[in-house]
Amino acid sequence: MTTSKTSSSSTPTPEQAPAAATAVPSGPAIPSPVLAEVVRSGFVEGRHRGSLVVLAADGSVEQALGDVAAPVFPRSSNKPMQAAAILRAGLELSGERLALAAASHSGESFHLDLVRTMLAEHGLTTEHLQTPPDLPLDPEEAERYLAAGHVREPLAMNCSGKHTAMLAACALNGWPLETYLEPDHPLQQLVLDVVRTAAAEEVAHIGTDGCGAPLMSLSLTGLARAYRHFVLAEPGTPERRVADAMRAHPEYVAGTRRPDTWLMRALPGTLSKMGAEAVQALALPDGRALAFKIDDGASRTLGPVLARVLRGLGVDDPVLARIEDVPLHGGGSRVGEIRAAF
Repeated sequence: MTTSKTSSSSTPTPEQAPAAATAVPSGPAIPSPVLAEVVRSGFVEGRHRGSLVVLAADGSVEQALGDVAAPVFPRSSNKPMQAAAILRAGLELSGERLALAAASHSGESFHLDLVRTMLAEHGLTTEHLQTPPDLPLDPEEAERYLAAGHVREPLAMNCSGKHTAMLAACALNGWPLETYLEPDHPLQQLVLDVVRTAAAEEVAHIGTDGCGAPLMSLSLTGLARAYRHFVLAEPGTPERRVADAMRAHPEYVAGTRRPDTWLMRALPGTLSKMGAEAVQALALPDGRALAFKIDDGASRTLGPVLARVLRGLGVDDPVLARIEDVPLHGGGSRVGEIRAAF
């Protein structure tokens, strides 16, 4: 991992960034509180610690648990910002194609078919993809994929839609295709600018994500600000176009059996995106936003924690019961659950 100190090239308006843009502070971490418990046969056998921030509609911090100012890697929760940078590079995408550019897709047939179509539309092939060979992210899809005789390939990796859009933007601008994942590539410099502007803070660290793309760190507060920025952006701006496409086509952002899809379908106007290592960011259409990360990266906690926060914000919908239900099994029967603990 390398460290990059950058300065913002533009000053966000108060509506875009209610908190002043400042460098991410460093120093001793605040001990993380327990956000979720593992309960088996009525006994708490494990605990998951993490940090969480909730922003009010005006952008002020309404709730903070743990250290919400320290930098974290948002992983795929950064994808809306990467998609907005692709639009800023001049690539015209909309609808399902733009949603797929911001996706961690499940590898369902409609995902892979659209990736192939987009590659062909821009004169590209699967050989251009630098995603690592992988199986579909959804376990059921992975079983079907293997049963059909397929092997791990770059197309099946959950970031292949994003990489296809990145490559298409590079081809449009005459930028090198071979080095599109290098941090100093013109496209990745655009991503960096979008990330720090939307979050209204500096990027303290640049690493490499699982798909090979540069990964910009943000504080959880900055990540929540970025999602708030996207849902409140003016219609027609790259940020709003990405948010609108994701909300209109959530099955392309995730998949038919994924919580992000369920939430955006059930709660109109909501923008939701999870990231690896148990990161979640979400914004409601009125500008309230949240972001959290579980320290040990246990993604099984995301649904219960997110449902608890949304209930605290006054959201009342059956989808919350659906995403918070994470059962534990013993001997083939349900014997416990993962539950929120704050």
